[in-house]
Amino acid sequence: MGQLNAIDHIVVLMLENRSFDDMFGKLYPKSATFDGLSGTESNPDVSGTPVPVWSNTGTDETTMRIPDPDPGELWTDMNMQLFGQPDVGSPAPVPSMDGFVKNYLAQEEVAPGNYVANAVMHYFTEAQVPVISKLAKAFAVCDRWYASAPCQTWPNRWFVHAATADGYENNEPIHLPNIETIYNRIEQAGTQDWRIYFHDVPQALTLMKLWLHGTHFHFYRQFQVDCQTGDLPAYSFIEPRYFSDFGNPENDEHPPSVVTFGEQLIADVYNCVRSGPLWKKTLLIITYDEHGGCYDHAPPPSATMPAQPRLGQMFDFDRYGVRVPAVLISPYIPPGTKFRAAGAVPCDHTSVIATLRKRFPELGPPLTDRDGAAPDLGAVLSLPTPSNDGPDPADVNPLLFARTPQAAAVAQARPLNSMQRALVDMAANLPVVPGVDLQTHMQGIAPAAPRVGPDEAKADVQTAASFIKQRIGNFFQAQ
Repeated sequence: MGQLNAIDHIVVLMLENRSFDDMFGKLYPKSATFDGLSGTESNPDVSGTPVPVWSNTGTDETTMRIPDPDPGELWTDMNMQLFGQPDVGSPAPVPSMDGFVKNYLAQEEVAPGNYVANAVMHYFTEAQVPVISKLAKAFAVCDRWYASAPCQTWPNRWFVHAATADGYENNEPIHLPNIETIYNRIEQAGTQDWRIYFHDVPQALTLMKLWLHGTHFHFYRQFQVDCQTGDLPAYSFIEPRYFSDFGNPENDEHPPSVVTFGEQLIADVYNCVRSGPLWKKTLLIITYDEHGGCYDHAPPPSATMPAQPRLGQMFDFDRYGVRVPAVLISPYIPPGTKFRAAGAVPCDHTSVIATLRKRFPELGPPLTDRDGAAPDLGAVLSLPTPSNDGPDPADVNPLLFARTPQAAAVAQARPLNSMQRALVDMAANLPVVPGVDLQTHMQGIAPAAPRVGPDEAKADVQTAASFIKQRIGNFFQAQ
């Protein structure tokens, strides 16, 4: 268990769509204790020619957007990336991990663009992503943290909140599961000691059981204040900015977003926690929801099904998704830790829930069989006293990167990705006008068949962001 009982505050920052090899493949030399890249890994292109992993030394906008255009993220895309075919049986064979390049090139048929074969085989170096690399080395990196399922963003984010995807593999078509979450458990325990901090729109509002708890949702600037004043709850979850606007770029790292903007957010979250009065009692977890089509060489293993499949479900959720980066930060963690859970079951997003339940037994039994099987993170807190203060905030600095007005205009005019389209659909189910009775409003929404957002709201990033902003404002005025 380590020093988990000394931790009173758990903070999670979940970013978007990057694989472990993409961000950390060369963080340390490949060894028995760190499953990184050797540099010899490759994937065949459509002609069978090997396309090797690669990197460069650039920090320009083009480099920091790789891969651009966005890789495929559907469940069938991920099957192609892992197995070389869109449909596999259950139990599935051991993934060959050789379909990334072919699937990326196949996206040309879905969304025309300049798809270069080696884009998904790219990895960043420590010099290009200095913030997350420094924190990983100063505290702990987990090289066996898998996305909870080989699926898109929404299902994987539901796993970190509810230990299940409710049987849904993709973001679209729109669905708003009415399932129990770890936040509901905290409410039932009588503490109400949780907050979700967000930038433009909280994806967590796709879970309808949270709609009547809107007072627990706050803009990210409140997190900065709460760190400074020592007012963090027992559990904090932070969502990045998913839509660019002229004043603020998206910082979720979803390809082809500039990764440096995500680095800026990571640095700010760490520096807020590290500078605050609750630092000695806090565990900060930084991870990503899924790999987003970026290459990783480690085959995901089989996983415990959250529950028995529902009728018509395409996938049993009996295997993990691709590895994603995970950094664990606390003064109880020795510097340079390479963390793996003991035993055969690796960490996944439900390890967050398992850790919360272990630290706070009043949260009760597992939400599902998946978090019941998940290892908790207590063992990483192995120092007897909180003696590792890590890097000083003044020394945690992202690369300098200023977006030009021209780049901002291009970002505003981009077509929406699947995540953004689905968020428009989610927002279409929020109140149309402020001040409505929220419970009455919810009765008119069927979680399995909610409303679809208007096509005109999906014209581009700027239009979608404006539509969502209005609906989010109405929702919070209805609380």
